[in-house]
Amino acid sequence: MNFIKQKFSHSLSACLYLQALTFIIPLTAHAELSGYLVTELRYFSSGPLDSRQQENNVSFALEPEYFYQSDNTQSLTFKLFARYDQHDNERSHADIRELMWIKAADQWELRAGIGKVFWGVAESQHLVDIINQSDAVENMDLEEKLGQPMIDLSLIGQYGTFDIFVLPYFRERTFAGSKGRPRAIPYVDTDHVFYQSDKQNRHIDYAARWYKSINEWDLGLSYFNGTSRDPRLVAANNNSGETVLQPHYDLITQTGLDIQGTFDAWLWKLEVIHRSGVTPAYTAMTGGFEYSFYDIRHTGADLGVLLEYMYDNRALNSPGPFQNDILLGLRYTLNDTQSTEFLLGQIIDRHTHASSFNLEASRRMASNIKLNLEAHYFTRPDTSDPAYVYRDDDYIQAELVYYF
Repeated sequence: MNFIKQKFSHSLSACLYLQALTFIIPLTAHAELSGYLVTELRYFSSGPLDSRQQENNVSFALEPEYFYQSDNTQSLTFKLFARYDQHDNERSHADIRELMWIKAADQWELRAGIGKVFWGVAESQHLVDIINQSDAVENMDLEEKLGQPMIDLSLIGQYGTFDIFVLPYFRERTFAGSKGRPRAIPYVDTDHVFYQSDKQNRHIDYAARWYKSINEWDLGLSYFNGTSRDPRLVAANNNSGETVLQPHYDLITQTGLDIQGTFDAWLWKLEVIHRSGVTPAYTAMTGGFEYSFYDIRHTGADLGVLLEYMYDNRALNSPGPFQNDILLGLRYTLNDTQSTEFLLGQIIDRHTHASSFNLEASRRMASNIKLNLEAHYFTRPDTSDPAYVYRDDDYIQAELVYYF
């Protein structure tokens, strides 16, 4: 009976919320439904380090999006995401990526709900990007993000755009379960999470960012105060006596700078952060360039050459993989009717000399069907390298995406 009451209460709340949105956004103008359905296959070239893991994996994902615009000043976006994974229960999950109401005017814009915000210019890692939590079960590159509850006020003027964020709820990072792959060894136990704040995931975070384009330069300055999106992973024993990693979320303050300069075929990039609240406070940066060769031998294809350097002043005391690393990359775009693209990158640790190779490729097979390929290869790293846990997790991933 209590279960039925809870369901009724939730349904009533949802109805009231939709009624409120109907009042705010009158039922006129434009509505659109779109999205995609994807089938994914992962093939691992080596056996797993943990007997609970498998060599191959199949999963399915769906992301529908509803967009509604009442007039030139108001709109609503509703985007859901769900995945079913063959082996990993932690990767079988659902999330509201966006449920965002936007009110726009000439010199300001107000956004409220659940949304995604991207900051950053670098290719290898996005140090300044801190609003949204990473959906780490989706891809180990941490590019996929969970929806973040927020209120965002943008003030637009001749001296740039100033964004003010209030973030009333914290999202914990997703991690692969004991059967998931690739993953850390030992695995991360998300059932036992620790917060520095007594309010735990109800701590209210604040952020702000100023950005402006000045001639060839795009400049951004950011500030964040709240719960870190990057948990410290602390070894402990679970109830079964097994060694696991437990996430600890600290309260931090982070200031950031991102700069991008465009000069003909050159694209210069820099991201710098300083983070306090952790022990010790630290500074990290990523900087480099991309140079493009256009219309190679009159074929219409473009080739971009990437070079980036990643630095963390904590050196080997950093829990992350990039303390003194170099990214070398090639981006090849055919500019054909099938939108064929390739991105090949190698990251080299200048201290341990370990390296990893990543390949991403995509091609449109039909007007609404696309094939994506990824390959990740890890050389045998030193035991002191954070990538050591992935030493047997080389894999190839194929995705067939249907858009509607």
